Amino acid sequence: MPQLVPMPDAEVLYYEAISVPAEPAIILDRLIEDIPWRQDHIVLWGKPLLQPRLSAWFGDPGSVYTYSGLTLTPLPWTKLLAELKQTVETLAGERFNSVLLNYYRNERDSMGMHSDDERELGRNPTIASLSFGAERELTFRHRRRKELAPVRLRLASGSLLIMRGATQHHWKHGIAKERRPCGPRVNLTFRRIFAV
Repeated sequence: MPQLVPMPDAEVLYYEAISVPAEPAIILDRLIEDIPWRQDHIVLWGKPLLQPRLSAWFGDPGSVYTYSGLTLTPLPWTKLLAELKQTVETLAGERFNSVLLNYYRNERDSMGMHSDDERELGRNPTIASLSFGAERELTFRHRRRKELAPVRLRLASGSLLIMRGATQHHWKHGIAKERRPCGPRVNLTFRRIFAV
């Protein structure tokens, strides 16, 4: 059963462990070895910056995604990614047509605070985030209500986090660098892209 994360103006569910096609450590190794990882430049505050992680974009034909000045054309689903998608769709009660994979190689890789609120995701997108590898802390901050304390979640290997409803309108989320050494982590964020 999922845990409902207590956050106002949001609907966030956390499954500490879900049933996946193989042991999480085996899936992590397969993803690291088989995915054609890339490190892109993105534009933040008008400046091109190298992303502090590796990434890859897979999905149905036509599920093109644009964020931070970067346009991603999907690679076709692999057998493993299609199996993981089916599992996540069942738990989320949603249909997804794409997945963004992020590979955090060590404690120095990170993801800045952001909301998944691009137009092609629709008004109230459901984002399903599946994690494999080293446990990392995901931080949520409310976009307007500064009196609310940040919400911090340690995402375990084999866990699933589902963000739905108005979450992206009201909250930002990100993965900070770690102070202590940690191993690799791969995160898969399943989503639905709409034509705009």
